[in-house]
Amino acid sequence: MKNDRQSELVKKALSSSVRAISNDPNIEITFTPDNTQQSDSDLVQIPIPSREPKNNEIFELRGIGDSKALKIKYHDKDLHLKNLPKGDLAIEVYNAIERVRYESIGSKKLSGVSDNLSFALEKSYENVDKNENDLEERNTLSDAIRLFLREQMTGSKPPKSANKIYKKWKNFIKEHGSNTIKDLSKNIYDQKSYSLLSKKLLSELNLIENTKTEINDEDNENSSNENDREQDPNEITEENEEQENSELIPQDTLDENGHDTDEVEEKIEDSSIDTNIDQTKEQNNRNFNKFDKINEESFYKIFTSEFDQIENAENLCDQEELGRLRSQLDDQMQNHQSTITKLANKLQRKLLAKQNRSWNFDLEEGILDAARLTRVIVNPTFPLSYKMESPTNFKDTIVTLLIDNSGSMRGRPITVAAMCGDILARTLERCGVNVEILGFTTVAWKGGKTREKWLTNNKPNKPGRLNDIRHIIYKAAEQPWRRSKKNLGLMLKEGILKENIDGEALIWACNRLNRRYEQRKILMVISDGAPVDDSTLSVNYGDYLDKHLHEVIYKIENYSMIELIAIGIGHDVTRYYNKALTLIDAEQLGGAMIDQLASLFED
Repeated sequence: MKNDRQSELVKKALSSSVRAISNDPNIEITFTPDNTQQSDSDLVQIPIPSREPKNNEIFELRGIGDSKALKIKYHDKDLHLKNLPKGDLAIEVYNAIERVRYESIGSKKLSGVSDNLSFALEKSYENVDKNENDLEERNTLSDAIRLFLREQMTGSKPPKSANKIYKKWKNFIKEHGSNTIKDLSKNIYDQKSYSLLSKKLLSELNLIENTKTEINDEDNENSSNENDREQDPNEITEENEEQENSELIPQDTLDENGHDTDEVEEKIEDSSIDTNIDQTKEQNNRNFNKFDKINEESFYKIFTSEFDQIENAENLCDQEELGRLRSQLDDQMQNHQSTITKLANKLQRKLLAKQNRSWNFDLEEGILDAARLTRVIVNPTFPLSYKMESPTNFKDTIVTLLIDNSGSMRGRPITVAAMCGDILARTLERCGVNVEILGFTTVAWKGGKTREKWLTNNKPNKPGRLNDIRHIIYKAAEQPWRRSKKNLGLMLKEGILKENIDGEALIWACNRLNRRYEQRKILMVISDGAPVDDSTLSVNYGDYLDKHLHEVIYKIENYSMIELIAIGIGHDVTRYYNKALTLIDAEQLGGAMIDQLASLFED
C-alpha cells in the first residue's frame, strides 16, 4: 500500500509539472505501460512509474513529460502540417527538426528542464545496438539530425550512448546543411520561418525535391501580403494572428529549478493562467507587427560593416579592472543610498500593485493549503486540501535600457546612467520583469579602420556611415543582475566613450527586442542629444545621421509593437521622440526613469 502511494505521488508531481510548463491547467495526462515515446502524438502519455521509483527513473519520466509540455506550449500544429513534406523519411526528419526547436526553447529558459531532457535522451539511446552494421541509414538519420541541431542550438553534446549514430552522419550533415542550420538556430522563436528553413534543409540533404521555388513563392506571397497590409494598418488577418502567436512566447512558468517536485508544484500557482483569452483581446486592440519596415532600405548607407563590433562588456575589460570600476560605482551609489532605496521601492510598489492576486480554495490539486493542515494530518486522503492562484492579466514584459556611450556623456551623466541602470535591473528583476541594458558608441574617434579602407579605395563619393560602430551588452535579458552588475562599471572606464550613431543603435536594440518572446516590449533610450560622428558627417551632408535617426524612430513608433520612450540629459530630445523627457540636471535621471516606467504600467 505504501509503495502504491509513492507511485501515485510521483504521478501527481509529473502531472503538475506538465500542466505548469505547458501553461494549460486543464490538459489530460495519461500513464501507459508502453515506454515508447510518441513524439509525434498530440496525447500526453507518460510511462507508468514503478511502485518504488528511483531518482533516475523520475528524471527520465520528467524528461518525457517536459518534452510533451513544451510541445503544447510552443508548437503550432496547423503551421507544422502546412509545410509537411512527402515521404516517410522526410516526415520523420521534419518532425525531429521541429522537436529540437521547442525543446531548445525550454532548455534555454529552464536549466532543470534541460537536465531532464538530456537525461531522458541518454536513456532512450541506452539500448541502441553497438554493432554499426545493425544501424540502418533510414532509421538513424533523423536521430543524427536531432542530435546535431540540439548541439548547435543549446550547446549540449550528444549522449555517449548515441555517439555511433552521431559520428556516422555528422560530416554529411555539416557538408550539406551547415548554413541552413545556422539560420534555423536564429529562428527558433519563429515557427513559420523555422518550418520553411526545415524544408530547405531536407532539400539540401536530398530527402525532398529542391524547395527553392517554393520558398521564393512563399516570400512573394509574404511580400504581397505586406502590400495589402499597408493599405489598412488596423486590419488584423488570420495570418497576422498566426505570426504574432508564433513570436509572442510567454514565460509564465520559467524558473531556474528543475528536479525538485515540490518546487514544480509551487510553480503551478504561476502557471495556471489561461493566456489565450488575454492574448486574443490584446491582438484585437493593437496593430499587427510591421517590424520588418524598420530594416527596409532607405537613403542611409554603410560603407562597410566588417569592422563593427557587438561585444559583451566583460570582453572589453579584464576582470580585475572591471571589479575596481564597479567598486568606484558602488562608492558613488553609497552617497545616494537613501534616494536609490526610495526610487526602487516606488517602482516596485507600482508594478506589484498591478499584480492583483486571489486564490481558489478546496481544490483537489495545487499548493497545499496551510489552513487545511489539520485536515491533512487527520485524514491524508481527503481530496479538498489544496489551493491555486487565480489568473492575472499582468503582462509578460521586457524593458531594454539603451544608453548613449558617447564622449559628451563623460563624467556625471554616464555615472548617473550606470547607477540608474543598476537600480532598474535590480528592481524589475524582483518584480518578474526582464531587463536588458545596452550601450552604443564607436570603436575609434574619427573613422577608425572604416575610414582607412575608404581612403585606400580612392575616397568614393557619398560613402555613408564611415566609422566602426561598437554596441555593448552590459546585461542580457536572461542574465541575473548579480552576475552582470560588475559590467556596469565599464561605463566609467576611460577610453570607452567615443562617438554616437543613434539610428543604427536603435535598430540593433529593436531587433533584439523583436526576437524576444515577451508580450510587452519597452525600449528606453538615455541620450544627451543628437547623433555625432565627425568622419561620417565630413563626407556626407550635415544632417545625414540626424535624418536617419528621425526615420528610424518614425518606423519604430508607427510600425512596431515596441513602446519607445527617451530621456535627454541636458539636451532636448523631444524633437526626435514622441514620448520624451528632457532633464537639465543628470541627478534628476533616476526619478524621471521611475516615473516614466511607472506611467507605462498604468493601464
